[in-house]
This record gives sequence, structure tokens and C-alpha cells, in this order.
Amino acid sequence: MELVLNTFGTSLQVEDGLFLVKHKEGKQTIDPKSIKSILISKGAKISSDAALLAIANEIDVLFVDATGKPGGRLWSIKYGSISEIRRAQLEFLYSPKAVKWVKNLLKTKIDNQIGLLLTLDAESDLQKNIREKNLNRLRDYLVKLEGIDAPFVSDIAPTLRGWEGAASRAYFETINQYLPQEYQFQERTQHPAYDVFNCLLNYAYGILYGKVEGALIKAGIDPYAGVFHRDDYNRPALVYDVIELYRIWADYVVISLCCQRVIDADCYSVKDDGSFWLENMGKRILIQSMNDYLDEVVNIKGVSRSRQNHIELFAHNLAQTFLKG
Repeated sequence: MELVLNTFGTSLQVEDGLFLVKHKEGKQTIDPKSIKSILISKGAKISSDAALLAIANEIDVLFVDATGKPGGRLWSIKYGSISEIRRAQLEFLYSPKAVKWVKNLLKTKIDNQIGLLLTLDAESDLQKNIREKNLNRLRDYLVKLEGIDAPFVSDIAPTLRGWEGAASRAYFETINQYLPQEYQFQERTQHPAYDVFNCLLNYAYGILYGKVEGALIKAGIDPYAGVFHRDDYNRPALVYDVIELYRIWADYVVISLCCQRVIDADCYSVKDDGSFWLENMGKRILIQSMNDYLDEVVNIKGVSRSRQNHIELFAHNLAQTFLKG
């Protein structure tokens, strides 16, 4: 399970070897063996004893901002201490093999986008026409990705970013046509969001950032040394790379919540500047929906694991790719 502390005044302590959660409605104890990760947002707090108990049980502790993105985390000192992997990672970044890796990354992302669009049920000719038009555009970018090559990623990165951005605009234009009217949006907005859909999607991506970053750290990989996202981010750049493979999972969850009209006015607030922010009810619904989806067992390349475990498996395989590179 994932323990979420997002209510002001909530605290996490230790009592008799168990986590003790105190909040305004009372308190409860939780066995640390039942917890995979702990999310702490503004207004909640954790004691040093609880932090050490989490580290001893290899539980991720993430401090998240209002958009759900990790602002900091605690992990065991044994994570990320494998210097051989990190040296190999840096050598890989500046090798021709990195070009093939980035191309496969973007092709997988676009393939995933095509797959999701094909699952949408068209109810009008307009929806069908927009989907077909944009599916053709996405397929064109797959062809372009197949044909481009260079010795180093930096030689083609601007072109690849342009294609990636154009493909994403076509993808979200299509999704917008299939959403109920109250969830439709004018454009993809990030921080802050200016509509319900983008507000949900940003928070869902924030959850994924935490999962991907944790998997990379546990695999001994430096999350700051990106392959594709490199020069223009003062953030964990490799997380921005790897998450491209899994954004489709957050997209699916958010689209499903909107199509089911689960998110109502009690789930979010609108500030004076027109920005949308999730409130506790919306966060609970989205976090639970994301966790349920990530815990679901699926078969990928002949391996049946939960989606969360597939992220961790990919991270371990990526470490081996660096070493073999």
C-alpha cells in the first residue's frame, strides 16, 4: 500500500515498531511491512524515528508539492552507491548507442499514443475524422524516427524534440474531442494547469515521476544524468527520459476518470488567476486510481508483473544496458 499524508497537521511517528499516524480524527498504527511508499505533502510531518523505520524497511519516502511531483525524498545509503554503473552510464550518454536508445524511446511513446487513441470509441464523424487525421500524423513521425541517424544524440536532439512536441499536440487534440464537454481543454498546460483535465494529468505525471525516480535510484542509476533530456533541465533528467515510456498509463487513468465523470467541483479549486488545483478529495481519488492501475498485473514482452514492477524491472535492465555499453 501507499501511505499518503496530505492533511494539514497529520504526523507520522513510531510506536512499538509500528508506524503511528496521528490526525485530527484520531490515530492508527500500520505495519511497515505493508507499506511500499510514503507520500508527504505540505502541512504534514514525519519524525526521525519514522524516517529511519522507513529506510530500514526500504520504503520510499517522498515529499511532494501541490502538483504531486516529488520535491525531495529519503532512501537508504546503499541505493545509488554503485559507481561502476554510474561511470558506464556517463560513457553511454556520449556513445552512438545512445542515439538508438533515444529513437526507441520516442517510437515506443508514439506507439503507445497510437494504441490509446485506437481504444477510444468514436460517436461522431468529427471524432472519427480528427482521430484518423492525427493517427496518420503520428505514423508519419514513426517513419521519420526510423530514418534519422547521427553519431551523437546532441546532433539530432532539436529535431527529435520538435517531432515529439508535434506528435503530442496531435495526440492531445484527439483526446480532447473524446472527453465529456466539461473536461475539454484548449491546450496542454502544465504548471499551473488552467482546466480540470490538465490539473489531473499534471498530478498523475507527478506520481509517475516519483515511481520512476525511485526505481532508477534503487537500480544504482544516476537520475540526473539524462540521455535525451539533458541540457535544458536542471532536474532529474533521466527521469524525464524514462517516464516517456509510461506516460500513457497516467493518460489512461485520467481519461477514464473524466469519461466516468468521477471528478466534480469538490475535487478541485480555481484560484483568482484561473489556475486549477486538486483538493484532498481529488487527490485521494486520483492517487488511489493510479495505485490500483500500477498494481495491476500485465504481460509485457512475455513477463507478467504489476505495472509498478515493470518500471523497476526496466530500471534494472537499463543498468545492465549501461554496463554492457
